[in-house]
Amino acid sequence: MSQVPAELKYTKSHEWVRAESDGTVTIGITDYAQSSLGDITFVQTPKVGANLAAGEVFGVVESVKAASDLYAPISGTVVAVNKALDSGPEVVNQAPYGDGWMLKLKPADASSVSALMDSAAYSKAIG
Repeated sequence: MSQVPAELKYTKSHEWVRAESDGTVTIGITDYAQSSLGDITFVQTPKVGANLAAGEVFGVVESVKAASDLYAPISGTVVAVNKALDSGPEVVNQAPYGDGWMLKLKPADASSVSALMDSAAYSKAIG
């Protein structure tokens, strides 16, 4: 059974979003996604300052099984990326909701986060 923390929001494409107190959001992939991919070997993240549109591909995650695109859950500007993933992509497998975060975004519309799935809806979606 995959972990689905109640305080996060989710997308159908298996990204999670955490609203931070400074108005930014932190984004990563879910426990379900990392488990489905297997051992992650590479994570490509966007550049700081990039403007992303909701649903736009922002990167790629590669594993021993497959490569998958990463999709922006909401629109906004990239304010930070997790550089630790460059040398240690396996941390996504070890802590997908912690040290395995991928990027921080300043939302174009802060209310867009509330339109994402809550933990109950995401749990139902992944069965």
